[in-house]
Amino acid sequence: MTVRLLIINGPNLNLLGVREPHIYGHTTLAEIQGYCEAFAAQMKVELSFRQSNHEGEIVDMIQQARKEADAIVINPAAYSFTSVAIYDALKIFEKPIVEVHISNIHARDEMHRHSKLSAAVTGVICGLGPFGYIVAMQSALSLLNKLPANFPAALPSKKK
Repeated sequence: MTVRLLIINGPNLNLLGVREPHIYGHTTLAEIQGYCEAFAAQMKVELSFRQSNHEGEIVDMIQQARKEADAIVINPAAYSFTSVAIYDALKIFEKPIVEVHISNIHARDEMHRHSKLSAAVTGVICGLGPFGYIVAMQSALSLLNKLPANFPAALPSKKK
């Protein structure tokens, strides 16, 4: 069975490349999607890449993922700091969830420093720019024990 990954992008990420390039860089969301699709093809993974500016729509995506995805990668953007609804939806998803942020939220202003959603996810990747999406996808596959056999090990195995 093919591994199914869902990548969810939150509000204003559709304006990457234009929006605050001093924080988020010049890479567009379409370019990030292309990188993710290329990595998914290399890993032989089925990928669904989505974006919404609407909290309820993101909740719907997460709820539907219970039937359609083996793992979620989510960049909740501004909802990271405000959404109890998305937090509750993530808690219901019983498979790996990797939260990703393009910027290092821990080095930002007080309002953008603490993600409320992090308590409901398996792991968090931040501050790696667009490459963080690839690391998040790799992490999700690792959590599912679905990295290809020819994929380099992240850590050397201990020899007995």
